[in-house]
Amino acid sequence: MKFLVVIPTYNEIQNLRSLVETVFRVADASSHLYDVEKVGVLVVDDNSPDGTGDLAEEIAKSEPRLSVLHRQKKSGLGKAYVAGFSWGIDNGFDTFCEMDADFSHNPEYLPEFWRLLKDNDVVIGSRYVRGGGVKNWGAGRRYISRGGSLYARTILGLKVKDLTGGYNAWKKPVLEAVDLSGLRSEGYAFQIELKWKAFKKGFKLVEFPIIFEDRRSGQSKMSNSIIVEAMLRVASMRFNS
Repeated sequence: MKFLVVIPTYNEIQNLRSLVETVFRVADASSHLYDVEKVGVLVVDDNSPDGTGDLAEEIAKSEPRLSVLHRQKKSGLGKAYVAGFSWGIDNGFDTFCEMDADFSHNPEYLPEFWRLLKDNDVVIGSRYVRGGGVKNWGAGRRYISRGGSLYARTILGLKVKDLTGGYNAWKKPVLEAVDLSGLRSEGYAFQIELKWKAFKKGFKLVEFPIIFEDRRSGQSKMSNSIIVEAMLRVASMRFNS
């Protein structure tokens, strides 16, 4: 298994070095236990004004397993992941993981992704199955997140509990089958659309519990427009399928 962690960044200079070091520490400690031949990290930076992209290049000079993909402007989380997945496919990786740059997705869960990818096509780090949860969130954000997943699950008829979550792993055949170039969603909607298309193509999805902890530092990228887009895109997915 050749496993690529794709990390989109925009103004994440406070978190990046520690995150990359933690990912590789976990990989060095346990990847051999799950027949993981190679673990790479790809930072997809949207021309961060705070110098995140430059820092990534600096780290990569001493860490050859880290690669950096620079985009000219901030054009959305979904497009960043599509660019990262496409880069990984072109560079010989066969499994892929989405990870936020702010430590809300704990790298210590990576061995569970590796274990479950042996028998599944899509592995979802889920806040909403037994044993999962969130930390340091207010009531409003909890309501929006749970409500968004429930809304999407009801409209689309999926059994996946955490459709909006962004800590997920994918095998290459899934990403090739869903037509990455045809994905148009961002934010929550991107996560829903990708899972929905994988389900419609007949791939096997599984969830395991994670604890999602609010970012250690920096500013959240959440906005009202992301929430509205998710609601509209879910309806479109359902009625255009």
